[in-house]
Amino acid sequence: MKSDIRRQGIMDFLMDAGQASVDDLALRFGISKMTVHRDLDELEESGFLRKVRGGASIQPSSLFESDFRYRQKQATEEKQRLAAAAVAMIEPGQTVIIDDGSTAGGIARHLADLRPLTVISNNLAVIQELAGAGGINLIALGGQYSKKFHGFFGLLAEDMLKSLRADVAFLSSSAIHGASAFHQDQEVVQAKRLMMAAATRKYLLVDHGKFGRTALHFLTNLKAFDTVFTGRELEPGLYEALDAAGVPVALVGN
Repeated sequence: MKSDIRRQGIMDFLMDAGQASVDDLALRFGISKMTVHRDLDELEESGFLRKVRGGASIQPSSLFESDFRYRQKQATEEKQRLAAAAVAMIEPGQTVIIDDGSTAGGIARHLADLRPLTVISNNLAVIQELAGAGGINLIALGGQYSKKFHGFFGLLAEDMLKSLRADVAFLSSSAIHGASAFHQDQEVVQAKRLMMAAATRKYLLVDHGKFGRTALHFLTNLKAFDTVFTGRELEPGLYEALDAAGVPVALVGN
């Protein structure tokens, strides 16, 4: 088996399993442990996984965000409810920004009844969903394509965002700690900050599993959002703490 095909096979396996040991991967692909380590080193260097003791994982940590394909499989029902609720914040004729997150990205499939709209996004899934849709003026942000995040980032995307203005922006975040949002990747943070600066109203969509986690880069204080939407009850006392910090939180029930 060619190395690139084998490494893709390792990633496909991790998408379902979340993590795997070197022994399991060697047995599954019929290769030596040394070859497994070389493959994992290559995939880690490319940012697709993180090596852990005895194996590898694509689950998030404070320094590592998961591949978008793995994130799409997490808390799917909750994310769908959040996206459906967020649509109520949009009126026909408005300009809407949607970020690269899998939660905010789910809004795209709900926009047909709100046309006409202008939609700005660096999220390739959103761009593909809306490309050619009647009544949607789509502005696709350019830049460097990230396979891991399935979106566009870097100087070109940032320059475009600096020249645009929108009525509303929908963002996701990988970690919420206290009254602050965090993310592991600095280019993603920069793009999200510029989206917030470009929009009059800003909403954060985060599944309940993001609370109580932290990541390397500070994104923003949660008070910067008009509302923080989440889909399940939070830990006892957390609502009270966020309310005391002036953070508007909306629970989207079943």
